[in-house]
Amino acid sequence: MLPPLLEPAWVHAFEAVLARCALRPGDTVAVLGESTSRPELPALARFAAQRMGCKTFDIVVPTPFEPGPAVRSTGASCALRQSPPVIAALAASTLVLDCTVEGLMHAPELPAILKGGARVVYISNEHPEALARLVPGDALEPLVKDHVKRLRAAREMRVASPAGTDLRISLQGATCGGNWGYTSRPGTMTHWPGGLALAFPAASSVNGTLVLAPGDVNLTFKRYIEQPVTLRIEGDYVTRIEGDGVDAQLMRSYIDAWGDRDAYAVSHVGYGLNAAARWDSMALYDKRDFNGTELRAFAGNFLYSTGANEVAGRHTRGHFDLPMRHCTVELDGVAVVDAGAVVA
Repeated sequence: MLPPLLEPAWVHAFEAVLARCALRPGDTVAVLGESTSRPELPALARFAAQRMGCKTFDIVVPTPFEPGPAVRSTGASCALRQSPPVIAALAASTLVLDCTVEGLMHAPELPAILKGGARVVYISNEHPEALARLVPGDALEPLVKDHVKRLRAAREMRVASPAGTDLRISLQGATCGGNWGYTSRPGTMTHWPGGLALAFPAASSVNGTLVLAPGDVNLTFKRYIEQPVTLRIEGDYVTRIEGDGVDAQLMRSYIDAWGDRDAYAVSHVGYGLNAAARWDSMALYDKRDFNGTELRAFAGNFLYSTGANEVAGRHTRGHFDLPMRHCTVELDGVAVVDAGAVVA
């Protein structure tokens, strides 16, 4: 890939996203990183904010060593360690540009930061070239908002696929939301790239069969599925992982290593709406240059995730994000995604 320099196109991409966050000269921007952050991301964030006339400051915290089975992808940065001075400084900012490796989206410190009035943009740990390709346009925000309204109004989601997926998800009591890559409202968070509508179901809401077919994605492993994997789901929990190939073996081994039943439970469900995001992009990057938010957001994918779900009262470090192609997603019997294509 391209060398880690501050290319003009990358700077312009960061400026475009910050402009959509309604920043004004004199606003305070905190650039948050950790010792293992991709170095060009905080540099680009700082440079773009300064070019817009903002007052910027950096916070860089050590990346803690986390013993245990996790190699990556717990879904939340643990770098802040509940540090009161760090939380206070972030909460007092106009905007926090989150360049931590895993992001603050599920971090325990996030509510205190948002309560202070700061808005937070998690800049996904991608190569800057990917971020520049996925600068949000005018159409994405209203599209996501429309689908979030549909999720909030629905009582049930049903998901089916030619591979054999047949999943029923109650949306009663679910928390629904979405993102489009920027935010201008105090006390809110988003991530870039964006383009998702999703729901965190209440407890005992998900039942059925989920079949990962060749070409679907296990983002924890940054790997396209090559042989089918069947997940049997009862009352939110994966009760069996069926399949003879390496894909099934890897899932069984990794999820079992947590020693935590809640690692088998649903975290969130949703679907991608970003027409600029590409399913095949993972094939073009080294693993170290790729975090995978693009594959969570590509238009028409159904995203099933296991792990922490605060709505259901479950907290765990185990986490899988599984974007799937060719699924049909219905809300109360009306298709919003038809065979992997977003319904207009």
